[in-house]
Amino acid sequence: MRGKVARVAAAAAAVAALVASIAFGASEGGELASANANINNTASLQRGAKYFVNYCLGCHSAQYVRYNKLAEGLKLTEDQLVQNLIFTDQQPFETMTNAMPREDAERWFGITPPDLSLISRARGQDYIYNFLQGFYFDPSKPTGANNVVLPNTAMPHVLWELQGIRRPIFEESEGEDGAPVISGFETVVPGLLTEEEFDQVARDIVNFLGYIGEPMQLERRSLGIRVIGFLLVFLLLAWMLKREIWKDVH
Repeated sequence: MRGKVARVAAAAAAVAALVASIAFGASEGGELASANANINNTASLQRGAKYFVNYCLGCHSAQYVRYNKLAEGLKLTEDQLVQNLIFTDQQPFETMTNAMPREDAERWFGITPPDLSLISRARGQDYIYNFLQGFYFDPSKPTGANNVVLPNTAMPHVLWELQGIRRPIFEESEGEDGAPVISGFETVVPGLLTEEEFDQVARDIVNFLGYIGEPMQLERRSLGIRVIGFLLVFLLLAWMLKREIWKDVH
């Protein structure tokens, strides 16, 4: 019964995350650059968790992820967990939530920031990576920023200090809908990181979100390899047995 409830809750969360992300706006479309996520990279997952807690958890939550289970998957001790990932009065057995009231969030941003527990499964890791890389300066927006992947997004550019502030470079031709086409970006205010370093930050965050979307995927893949290996061995034995039984017939 408990397992059935958990599956229903997970399905509901996936739908909620998808609806919330759609409410933030629609992608312009086009081919997305690959995030090249690798959840086998524990160091990347640890860095992604650090960036998530410092830059995302203030508005977004990951209410289906418990700190202690996260520490177990990321190979962190409880002391490392408390010192580096828990900055509130929450306990290690609690889930990754924040104290922002939903009513206030909706008033400030126009919409409640979605929970990110399953956002990688709802949107895809490539989409999240391109979204994090797609912010640019737009003085017409309340947050001072816009996004090429999610136009008119309500989300501010929370990583601007790391990436810097960029201005879009428009093509001379317009798009099919008459809107200007962005061909690239020009840095106006340099960030604390180089372009390559920020790219790694974005990939680490995407990697972390991909991991919490399905923490069991490492174990599932490992089990799958063992099952395929068993089937191959069984296939070989079956083929040898078949040859032995039918050798006189052939």
